[in-house]
Amino acid sequence: MKKNEIYIKSGTEYKDMTKELLEQCDLAEQISSPDLQIGIKPNLVSPTEASWGATTHPEIVAGIIEYLQEKGFAKIAILEGSWVGDKTTEAYELCGYRELSEKYQVPFWDMQKDTGVDRDCGGMDLKICSSVEKIDFLINVPVLKGHCQTKITCALKNMKGLIPNTEKRRFHALGLHKPIAHLNMGIHQDFIVVDNICGDLDFEDGGNPVVMNRIWAGMDPVLIDAYVCQVMHYQTSDVPYVKLAEELGAGSADLSQAEIAQRMGMTQTYFSRIFKNKTGKNFVSLLTEFRMNHAKELIAEEHEITIRELTEKCGYTSKTYFCALFRKTTGLTVNEYRRRIEDER
Repeated sequence: MKKNEIYIKSGTEYKDMTKELLEQCDLAEQISSPDLQIGIKPNLVSPTEASWGATTHPEIVAGIIEYLQEKGFAKIAILEGSWVGDKTTEAYELCGYRELSEKYQVPFWDMQKDTGVDRDCGGMDLKICSSVEKIDFLINVPVLKGHCQTKITCALKNMKGLIPNTEKRRFHALGLHKPIAHLNMGIHQDFIVVDNICGDLDFEDGGNPVVMNRIWAGMDPVLIDAYVCQVMHYQTSDVPYVKLAEELGAGSADLSQAEIAQRMGMTQTYFSRIFKNKTGKNFVSLLTEFRMNHAKELIAEEHEITIRELTEKCGYTSKTYFCALFRKTTGLTVNEYRRRIEDER
């Protein structure tokens, strides 16, 4: 998977969808060693069920864990800290994460119980939870939803669950946008799986879920959030932390360079790889072979067909390009091939 790609899959079998999406992204190849400590960071902002539109569906996290364990990765932890005013322990219970942790034998690290450490985050000193330093590969699993102060919340803002409560309060005092952008220079997201199942598009604590039944995957949190802005009909300038994060170097907000695969959940790169695995040939080569065979059939059936007509009927616009391909494929010019067919009659 490339940094400018976003894969999107639709459906209602959330765990299976997630596993299929990670397979398409070839996530296992991006994790350099089975010995790395992998961290999964969901959004458990408050003790509300995922169906309310605020917290990450546990089925998505289950899909991530199953995929990783099936690929031989054993050092996995879930880490999160709810917002100030609610206890992570309550969200852990109510949102289904205790059951998840026990079923897959994956520890849950409560960031509200963690100590804070100072870190230079792109020229801004911020406190982050000390356990973040134990993570070698971070998988961010935010919910696509609205926010009463920042308009949207997704990949970039979800890192706020990895700072102490005292720092969360300071973020609000600083106006949120600048510290959120800088935080993403201090905590690197290696991979993002977006819960776009039923987020509340107005309020971060849910209550008015909008069912979309989609899951996204990508590598660039800035690009992800820029696309969230577009989906929610905002300009990136309406959400200042997106542009600030781009300026700091946390990623790119340039959607004109993005490759977003929605209908089949496939980008051109992934489609080409699957096509070659199935047929033994790349798509362009097979298409050319098909067109040249069609050209030979037309010459045999329509004796007076012109080269211009052949070019157009075989799906080309340039007569010169068609003739060059025909000669490269058959070893003969069109007229030489025509004469050979006539001689064989």
